[in-house]
Amino acid sequence: MKRLLILPALLWALVSVGQTWTEKKNDGFSLVTNPKGQTLGYALNSGVKLLTVDGLAFKDLNKNNVLDKYEDWRLPADVRAKDLAAKMSVEQIAGLMLYSGHQSIPAQSSGFRAGTYNGKPLAESGLLSSDITDQQKTFLTTDNLRHILITSVESPEVAARWNNNVQSFVEGMGLGIPANTSSDPRHGAVANTEYNLGSGGKISMWPISLGLAATFDPALVQKFGSIAAKEYRALGIATALSPQIDLGTEPRWNRINGTFGEDPTLSADMARAYVDGFQTSSGSAEIKDGWGYQSVNAMVKHWPGGGPEEGGRDGHFAYGKFAVYPGKNFETHLVPFVKGAFNLSGKTKMASAVMPYYTISYDQDHVNHENVGNGFSKYLITDLLRKKYNYDGVVCTDWLITGDEGKTPDIFAGKSWGVESLTVAQRHYKVIMAGVDQFGGNNAVGPVLEAYQMGVKEHGEPFMRKRFEESAVRLLKNIFNVGLFENPYLDPQLSKSVVGSPEYMTAGYEAQLKSLILLKNKGHVLPLKKNTAVYIPKRTVPAGRDWFGNVTPEKIEYPVSMDMAKKYFTVIDDPAKADVAIVFVKSPEGGVGYNKADRENGGNGYVPISLQYGPYTSTASREKSIAAGDPVIDPTITNRSYKGKASTATNITDLKSILDTKTAMNNKPVIVVVDGNKPMVFQEFEPQVDGIVYGFGVMNQAILDLLTGAAEPSGLLPVQMPLNMETVEQQQEDVPHDMKVHVDSEGNAYDFAYGLNWKGVIDDKRTAHYKKKTLKP
Repeated sequence: MKRLLILPALLWALVSVGQTWTEKKNDGFSLVTNPKGQTLGYALNSGVKLLTVDGLAFKDLNKNNVLDKYEDWRLPADVRAKDLAAKMSVEQIAGLMLYSGHQSIPAQSSGFRAGTYNGKPLAESGLLSSDITDQQKTFLTTDNLRHILITSVESPEVAARWNNNVQSFVEGMGLGIPANTSSDPRHGAVANTEYNLGSGGKISMWPISLGLAATFDPALVQKFGSIAAKEYRALGIATALSPQIDLGTEPRWNRINGTFGEDPTLSADMARAYVDGFQTSSGSAEIKDGWGYQSVNAMVKHWPGGGPEEGGRDGHFAYGKFAVYPGKNFETHLVPFVKGAFNLSGKTKMASAVMPYYTISYDQDHVNHENVGNGFSKYLITDLLRKKYNYDGVVCTDWLITGDEGKTPDIFAGKSWGVESLTVAQRHYKVIMAGVDQFGGNNAVGPVLEAYQMGVKEHGEPFMRKRFEESAVRLLKNIFNVGLFENPYLDPQLSKSVVGSPEYMTAGYEAQLKSLILLKNKGHVLPLKKNTAVYIPKRTVPAGRDWFGNVTPEKIEYPVSMDMAKKYFTVIDDPAKADVAIVFVKSPEGGVGYNKADRENGGNGYVPISLQYGPYTSTASREKSIAAGDPVIDPTITNRSYKGKASTATNITDLKSILDTKTAMNNKPVIVVVDGNKPMVFQEFEPQVDGIVYGFGVMNQAILDLLTGAAEPSGLLPVQMPLNMETVEQQQEDVPHDMKVHVDSEGNAYDFAYGLNWKGVIDDKRTAHYKKKTLKP
């Protein structure tokens, strides 16, 4: 029997014979170095003691004076996870199956992401930004929650201290299970939606996913993943709710900008590279099999592909409940998963977690013939994902799928598509029995425990206990793999130096430059010489509503900093005196596909989503929608067709600005710079302009560098640009590369993998590879 010594934290100098480890206290926690093993970290106020076995130190997390298997860092993660799962109560496992709603650090005083500190807003509490909120304390204790989604942070140092506070708080409770903090994508330049609320700020800034795809360079994407993982871990984040690897086959979908485009081969390569970058640790940071202290679990989304939304309407809302497959192309949407994220080049082998989307993959369940949201579908999760493709990682629902939907289809609320008539607890039970492990955005443990009792009544206690332990093992394994049980603590000053370091900022900026696409360069008007006399018109930002329904007023402003622009050009206010005009616009914002006023006036509420600026009346859309029906809101509506209805982009003023500038310049060159969110129709203005640069979420400085030749354009289109809206209506939501594309005045077709450099149309290894190769699952 191995000799055991229980080592009180305050008497660590009294060691057993043969002890090899050393300890150093720092800022409320202690670091223990095992020369031939893992470095341990524990909070001085958590009550955790150390055990010495064979001269090595281990944390006695459950304080039973015995080295349990789950505390033994020498054992494989799956062995440790099984041991711990068996020790957990049903209540503890149920808490492990929760994933918190969005948490900002610090909490906001009101509205979305609000929280209190000793019952008061932070400013009135006398507490610090890094302290834990009342609500967080509740879900960590009462609900046994251990998975936390964070959004915006005040600073890397504050995030690190908050992480240490949370880890210290949970380390002293029960079995000492650490918190697994996660993030939606946060490396973009701007945060403007629910799923990128952490973007921008003191972190390296890269193009959005569609921009990364435009580089056609998987090695660059893997480098991004590796850098982003280091920054995530410095913020205390161990799980990435990314990448989004849905195929962008429906050009009107507002989340196409988060994909790697419409091509299955490119998307699979990018998915593989992204996950390899995030999950792989090497050198001293590696624990085993590529996992370690610089690894971040990648939760790929959204199985089995959320791209083919009917009419482009998004599944976050009831009007977008259905994904459709008129081209019978369901299996192509699996390619980025089964050939990419589940088939890694690195040692971690496959993405450690998967998130199904909200949508109902309409008529694709060939076993149970259910039309339910993907997270409720036993066919999609158990029969297809688990059995056919042998996936045994964590499956986590998208956020709030067990909640009730709003009173009208445009309200941001629960998303229980297809199971609206079930109770909240019944929805939880259906999710569990579908084979899902975790509930996104659910802080309360009650419904999970109700679901457990439903299972006991139907299948018996041993069956449900086994089912819960299956999920617990998967969830715990991901926490073990990244070393959180050994040392979840951070040095705030080190975090400050890592997050947004000059080296990482430079890498992100270089990627932005590589993502920019030169679509048109008539007469080689680009690059412009430094100090060229340039006219830059102001841009009208239209009034509207943000993702959460908040009203945003109209404003008129310069689209770029004039101080920055003047470092590149001689900026002229009078177009008559300028040599060149540069018009900065956004791609058409053509609506979401639903209009409450249309419903109130007797219509079905559904309207076209337009990819052009000007007024558009749908004449080529379906007479009858493929999917329809909503037992809560519109049971009488069996047809969601919008044929004959009209739509106009809210930013039609962008088109007016282009055309007005062309007139004002009196045939002098006009360059259009598009900040793209999705494909768009170019025929409204392309013949009138001399140059077009297309970017996906890049900084204006990168654009100005490109325009003046500091970098040569190398980006390629990861999606087709349609000839007109008729071809958009006639394409099939689930089929890639099926649109007639725009051909410009220079004879260039704006097709997949098209782009210009200073010499002309790009024809290189990337275009040769991706234009010809097609993968199947």
